[in-house]
Amino acid sequence: MTSARTIALSSRRPRIMGIINLTPDSFSDGGRLLSARKAADEALRMEQLGVDLVDFGAESTRPGAEPVPEREELRRLLPVLRAVAGRLTIPISVDTYKGGVARAALSEGAEIINDVSGGKWDTGVWEAVRETGAGYVLVHSRGRPKTMRADAVYGDVVREVREELAARLKQCIEAGIPEERIVCDVGFGFAKTGRQNWRLLRALPLFAEMGRPLLVGLSRKSFLRELVGDEGCDAASLAAAVLASSRGAAVWRVHDVDGAVAARKVCVLLEGELS
Repeated sequence: MTSARTIALSSRRPRIMGIINLTPDSFSDGGRLLSARKAADEALRMEQLGVDLVDFGAESTRPGAEPVPEREELRRLLPVLRAVAGRLTIPISVDTYKGGVARAALSEGAEIINDVSGGKWDTGVWEAVRETGAGYVLVHSRGRPKTMRADAVYGDVVREVREELAARLKQCIEAGIPEERIVCDVGFGFAKTGRQNWRLLRALPLFAEMGRPLLVGLSRKSFLRELVGDEGCDAASLAAAVLASSRGAAVWRVHDVDGAVAARKVCVLLEGELS
């Protein structure tokens, strides 16, 4: 399947990417949507609420997570993609770093691959994206989920993350993926400490200068939970997303889609885009 759809991206009206975890062990909502029917119903509910994309993930990539075999990831993912086929009209993203999973998902109707490895763990992801014309979310990370806490060592986290992300962006384009199909993500929580995440959030304008739209995955991250606790985490996540858009972010990846849609209305009104 070749994707030909385009999405206009602007921090003035951030796009909302709703998260649908198909895993038993995700840090936030693992196990809630393990059946294809429940996951499909949730995707349709998100579309009705006004989200712009849905992001299906069948392997947890939280720090410390164990890897999942490709066969198991496909067993969780493909029935859901087939259950929404012909019903969901907004673009589907799949959160994977495996080339085989990316290729299978794109053949079942997905249009975007959200790759937390930035193409470093399996070059087959870039091949699948290039050959199908899919969109691609290029995420900064170091190490693997099981060990990435040990890789959160930086002299200057803003400078180093920007340089590493820019280098991967250049390599991605050289591998044949058109620049206009790439969105960048600084990778909050992926080999970053809480203090480092805050520094990156403050420095987002420097990443916006790279020339590609920015996606932020701040939802329910541990550095926000450490600040406000479990009860206030969704509110803190939305506040951080709004702040991120004021600093150039064009896409919010969120769990609380109801709150995100409401928060976006405020952003749009303040930017003068509502009558």
